[in-house]
Parts: sequence; structure tokens; C-alpha cells
Amino acid sequence: MSDTADRSDHGRVPSGPASGPVVFDIDVPQYRVDTEPDHRAVGRVVDAELRKLFLGRTVVVRGIGAQHHPGRTVDDLIEIVCRLGTDRYDPDRAGDRYDNLQNKRIDLFAFRRRATPRMRLFEAMSWGFYHSSIAVHGVPVRLDLLLIYDAAQLREVVHQYEGRDDRKRDGYVFRDPDRKPEALLGIAKLSR
Repeated sequence: MSDTADRSDHGRVPSGPASGPVVFDIDVPQYRVDTEPDHRAVGRVVDAELRKLFLGRTVVVRGIGAQHHPGRTVDDLIEIVCRLGTDRYDPDRAGDRYDNLQNKRIDLFAFRRRATPRMRLFEAMSWGFYHSSIAVHGVPVRLDLLLIYDAAQLREVVHQYEGRDDRKRDGYVFRDPDRKPEALLGIAKLSR
């Protein structure tokens, strides 16, 4: 992909719009979902790599499992996300959890974090995609990609799921829907 950086740019802080997102691999062969992974150990590896690139930035991180995109490879998804700024490439495809009681528009679900030396993120993502997916779909999801967005270019959507009393803060919309790719700072490919 000519419009993306490779791991050789590892030392720079991604700026987003001008250069496109930095695309990089995180080597986590121990991250498997055929049995429950060691979420904490895998989280330490992934978080350390994210800190190297995004330290000091406030980011919104979305996880994607390729199994939710039949007929598409991980590299196909990277190309789509670089072009569109999101993995929502099919307007007819109903996403999981996009319905909410207030009928609010939500562009994506993700985790917001400030990338600090003590940031802990991927442990929660790994645990959630393992356990919640089993509860909802009967099978766990292995995350293959992390989409890292500039938090300043997204707006949090407080919403409520049907059948729940709590308000959720995991929904986001793009502040400028016509410039979604510019909100994307990086894409981490979680290698097997």
C-alpha cells in the first residue's frame, strides 16, 4: 500500500492526514482463542507496541476480527480501512450493537485511552472479545486488527442498549464524516 507507512516508521509519532495511517505488525503468536488466552500477558505485549507509537496521545482504539468479514482477508480489510477510514464498507451489513434505545447514530465502537507509560488497554479488549462474543454468538473472536484513531476527531455518543439500565460510552461518530480517513492514525496487525 503506497499510502501507508511500514514498521520502519516506528519511531515517528503518526500525524494522520498528510501521511496516512501508519500500518504496523505486532507479533503475538501466543494470542489464540481456541482456548482462553492469557489476556494480561498478551495485553502487555500489545500495549507496549502501542505506547511506542502513540505515547502522549489520546486515542480511540477499535478492534476487528477478520472472522466477522467473510470473504475478506486481513490485508483486504487494511486496504478498505485506509481508503474509507472505517471497516463499515457495506451499508447493508447490520453491525453488532449499533441499535440503541435512543436510535442514535454510531459510526464505531471502541476504547478511549491516553497512551501513557502505564496505559492498560488490550487486556480489556482481548477479554471482552473472548467472553462477550461467546455470550452473544457462542464463539470467541480473535482480534486481527486494531484501528487507532485521533480522539480529537471523534465525538463520544452516550447511549443505552435495549434491556440494560446502564449508559454506555463506547460509541463514537466522526466529527467530520467526509474526512474519516484523516481521523485514522494507525492500524496494528496482530500477527498469528
